[in-house]
Amino acid sequence: MYAIVEIQGQQFKAEPEKFLYVHYLGDAAKEGDTVEFDRVLLAQADDNTVKVGAPVLDGAKVVCQVLTPLVKGEKVIVFKKKRRKGYRRKNGHRQFFTKVLIKEVVA
Repeated sequence: MYAIVEIQGQQFKAEPEKFLYVHYLGDAAKEGDTVEFDRVLLAQADDNTVKVGAPVLDGAKVVCQVLTPLVKGEKVIVFKKKRRKGYRRKNGHRQFFTKVLIKEVVA
């Protein structure tokens, strides 16, 4: 069983007992908390029946447990340059994520 769920504007494939790195959920999500996401766009049951929402499925949700509330992603280097002008800027960015474990998919 799996589901396509929208979490903070991004779509993820959610399967039970898998990990997801979602955008930082804020201070509301503490380590060990249970979080439910109800914007399920598509769900497939064990008997290969697929339910598609318009745009979301009613009563469907994905139940997750927060493992690590704050994880830093890989560093991305942003380098800007304009040739022959003496303009160079180097900047780095690390995105914050939350690591969650998917407990169950209710469809």
